[in-house]
Amino acid sequence: MDKEMIKKAIEEGKTALGIELGSTRIKAALIDEKFNSIAAGEYTWENRLEDGIWTYHMDDDIIKGIKSCYADLKKNVKDEYGVELTTTGAIGISAMMHGYLPFDKDWKQLAAFRTWRNTMTGEAAEKLSNLFDFNIPQRWSIAHLYQAMLNKEAHLKDLAHLTTLAGYIHYRLTGENVMGIGEASGMFPIDSKALDYDQAMVDKFDSLAADYGFKLREILPKIKCAGEAAGTLTAEGAAFLDDSGALKPGILCAPPEGDAGTGMVATNSVKEGTGNVSAGTSDFAMVVLKNSIGRHEELDMVTTPAGSAVAMVHCNNCTSDINAWAGLFKGFVEAAGLSVSNDVLYTTLFKAALSGEKDAGGLIPFNYISGEGVTKLDAGRPLFIRKPDAKLNLGNFMRANLMSAMATLAIGMEILIKDEKAEVDSLMGHGGFFKTPEAGQRILSAATKCPVTVMESAGEGGPYGMAILAAYCVQKAEGESLEDFLDKKVFAAAKRETLAADQADMDGFDSFLDDYKKALAVERSAVENVG
Repeated sequence: MDKEMIKKAIEEGKTALGIELGSTRIKAALIDEKFNSIAAGEYTWENRLEDGIWTYHMDDDIIKGIKSCYADLKKNVKDEYGVELTTTGAIGISAMMHGYLPFDKDWKQLAAFRTWRNTMTGEAAEKLSNLFDFNIPQRWSIAHLYQAMLNKEAHLKDLAHLTTLAGYIHYRLTGENVMGIGEASGMFPIDSKALDYDQAMVDKFDSLAADYGFKLREILPKIKCAGEAAGTLTAEGAAFLDDSGALKPGILCAPPEGDAGTGMVATNSVKEGTGNVSAGTSDFAMVVLKNSIGRHEELDMVTTPAGSAVAMVHCNNCTSDINAWAGLFKGFVEAAGLSVSNDVLYTTLFKAALSGEKDAGGLIPFNYISGEGVTKLDAGRPLFIRKPDAKLNLGNFMRANLMSAMATLAIGMEILIKDEKAEVDSLMGHGGFFKTPEAGQRILSAATKCPVTVMESAGEGGPYGMAILAAYCVQKAEGESLEDFLDKKVFAAAKRETLAADQADMDGFDSFLDDYKKALAVERSAVENVG
């Protein structure tokens, strides 16, 4: 589509907008009716560790960030196409899943936003898991709520609404307290047949909360599935998003979703037997199940945006430590009076990993900025270990760091594939870890023993996936499933590259992982002894 056609599509609102509030960036993706990306916007931010809580401030971070992201998108549209962005065919909001955002009846925030990264709910998660006979991870909203109850936190007396970051932004845009089923599945267990919260578990929780004056269904958002209308942009919502006043109300809004769901959509991984791995600040694998599996602390049960059951291996830490090392290398280059772009820096470092020894030559880094549920650590300490005879060179160093980024995920996937015999017909990779061709793809394949496919949109999957979900609301045919919509309309002609690690790669990763598991005792000691 040429610029004049795109300009006309923008003016006529024949587009869809997805905005995702990720851990390090808020990103917007505007797509046309053929699902091509035509404009983008972004805002860089970072979580704060305050009083032991990983958080973002509502005004200074969240609201400022989404307004700035939209303003960047709007500017880019104007610069590229010479037209002001005033409307779009549909809007969808996505964000990092889970966490705790409580409000009173007037939507006044009652406590600091507790993100997915927090590991302060161990007691609550364990008790709820036993009560429900269903694994409740520490980062889930219901674990945070119950931990607040166990801690007798004063704000609970005023609690009227509990939502997530995506749910809150959607409420500000539409006035509707609703949520996509995939995002809701990170708040409370879902009954995939009823496409709603599991009623038996709701009843059990309500018995725990009998003295608190609220019922769970009264405070949780109402559930919507992909393709359902979830309200329209109000005048207040338009002013909230666009300070200039140019954005017009009345735009259809899709159910807000989590970054796991948008990743599944962006990689066409919503059918049974498909799987995807999102790898950025955190990493997680999602496998749409063909059969039910047993309860494991390392595996979360969530859903696709259409409500199908999904096994999730979630890891809190992935590329943050790689980013820190990259910053060190960049600092050296600049200290030498030279300069290097981030694209060249990361491409050079990731490519160097391909020249390293298959087992990284005796180097064992831990990328734990925060705790990890899979390896049962409530906190993290970035750590680098090397054996006395290790070969410390750039290739081994980078290969070790890339394998470390996938190590915890590999531990969880062993349970799903080896123990539960889950069938994975295909595995898609997306996120910043896969921006450099081959390196991240090869390491993930070695870690999971599965071929890994990466599509052209791998680097920026989340907001694109949310834009597709928004487009699905207005473009789906009568009775057309999300699976068919993605297969036949969105990704029918998508370019993709599939790579399978060779036996040497897999053996090397297994050797590294064996050392990594043994060295977890060192990481635990660091957590206990290094403040």
